[in-house]
Amino acid sequence: MEEALELSNYLPLSFKSSSEQDYIAFLWDAFETNYNSGKYEFAGLAFHLMYMSFISFSIWEIRLVREKEFQHALIGFRSEMENELLAAATPFKFYDRLKEAQIFRFLKIIGCNNDQVGEFSKFVKRRNKIAHPSGTVFFNDQQAIDDEINKMMKEVLNIQKHMRSIILDLYGNFLRDSADLEEREYSTPKEEIKANLIHRDYFSQKDIDICHDFDLTSLVDHPQHDNMRELHDCMKVTYGSEDAHEES
Repeated sequence: MEEALELSNYLPLSFKSSSEQDYIAFLWDAFETNYNSGKYEFAGLAFHLMYMSFISFSIWEIRLVREKEFQHALIGFRSEMENELLAAATPFKFYDRLKEAQIFRFLKIIGCNNDQVGEFSKFVKRRNKIAHPSGTVFFNDQQAIDDEINKMMKEVLNIQKHMRSIILDLYGNFLRDSADLEEREYSTPKEEIKANLIHRDYFSQKDIDICHDFDLTSLVDHPQHDNMRELHDCMKVTYGSEDAHEES
């Protein structure tokens, strides 16, 4: 169970709508309730949906800063589908037009090879077997579901490692876009960070942890560097890091 709960650190701290927040909360409740009552098959289904939600949030962030590569990955789709995927208003809209297995192709943009993509997507095939009448219970004891969760969390960690450059680019863009006090949407750094980084880009605590390592000296020549420093310091104080939380 502890390994499963770690997934929460990879899911967004804020969502664009209350319905999205409610959906993830529902999945967590379904997972924990079924896990604690020994209904491991249904717990596995709920956890898989959260795993796939994590994938969609990652693809969303990739699209924000690698739009050209994202467009290239759409080659072969009908133009109508391409336009809808490029214009998707939330990460969940990707699944309106894509089969679950197809979404993993976009992870090649961040350097994942075919073997890795195959590892990420194998859980979809297993989930599909579970979701259809088979006369067989796949996860009939706690060890079986724990083993599956551990495998999925291994792939979550692998994907997050590949996402590092994406997260740093998103954060750098945020600092530049929010540096000018006259142009900034919110008057306080805390509000600006929450609305135009955490909320807008579906940032997780693990994403924030990466931002703690952002090299501000790379922007030292920017005329609004002091304002960027203020935003960065506010982010570190407001959101901390998972490692800091564990040590305290």
